Amino acid sequence: MLGWALVFALLAVLAGVLGFAGLAGFAATVAKILFVVFLVLLVATFAVRAFRGRSVL
Repeated sequence: MLGWALVFALLAVLAGVLGFAGLAGFAATVAKILFVVFLVLLVATFAVRAFRGRSVL
């Protein structure tokens, strides 16, 4: 999921450089959403592993 967020972030930068403002804004929004979902899942995974007594790292 983090990989997709990075792909959309790079797409947003490339579209912004080429002048496609609408596409750049959309790709940046998708990248932000995917990054937040990634962070939420990461924290949830750490919490579940910590409660079960497993190593978090």
